[in-house]
Amino acid sequence: MTTTTGGARGPHLISAIDSFLDAAPRRSARIEEHGPFTLFVSQAPWPYYARPRLGGDGDAFTVEAVEAARARLRELGQPETFEWVHETAPSLIGAIRDTGLDVLEVPLLVLDRSLWRAPEPPGTVTLRRLDPDEDPVDDALAVAEVGFGAPGTAPGPEGRAERDAVTLAAGFSEHMRQRLRTGQSVIVVAETPAGPAATGTLRPVGDVAEIVGVATLPAVRRQGLGGAVTGALVEIALESGIDTVFLSAASDEIARVYERLGFRRAGTACFLR
Repeated sequence: MTTTTGGARGPHLISAIDSFLDAAPRRSARIEEHGPFTLFVSQAPWPYYARPRLGGDGDAFTVEAVEAARARLRELGQPETFEWVHETAPSLIGAIRDTGLDVLEVPLLVLDRSLWRAPEPPGTVTLRRLDPDEDPVDDALAVAEVGFGAPGTAPGPEGRAERDAVTLAAGFSEHMRQRLRTGQSVIVVAETPAGPAATGTLRPVGDVAEIVGVATLPAVRRQGLGGAVTGALVEIALESGIDTVFLSAASDEIARVYERLGFRRAGTACFLR
């Protein structure tokens, strides 16, 4: 692997990302070790997941271990959700599929600083890092709800009206505001005259940061808004001394968008939902 991040490389890069994915939920979850898995029991307004125990044997997964973890998640009232990096637990995908379940495999992308060029936002768009006590955080969260409700990159009819009609889950907005206050998350929005039209979030832990939740209202897709938001988040990460910036693309089509910005494939992210 030749990915250059300015920080870790090759297997060390995957290890750094794996450590991040173990660390990121810990401030908002109760931890339970169960066989070869770590279960994150959410104390936030959204669910977390089970994942291979950090530093465990990636070849040790069996159908029995998967079924036992699923049963424990049900006992805890948690969704039977698993997330992991395939390269750190190569036997898990087969064990899960042997239970009759399907696994979503998506590209895991890491910023290559030698190729990075921050994209310019369209002329009518303003990029802004949200202040949790002054800015319309609810509008940014609503953009993500609408954007992810219409997957893909194709334009569609959903726009300002659909954004303004979103009702957020109880406690969601205040929890996100608190994450912004403590630096656990950074949200950037792309604003048009009609308000926020694209959004994305940076989650830093130590010298690694993940970009998540990049979404654009379908009515204004393919105008460069998502790329501009991603660019702003990357610049914030680099300015704050982050070594490794990564993300998971929902599809090969979306991965190609990020590759044009300077991200490169480093592995495979797996999800069971």
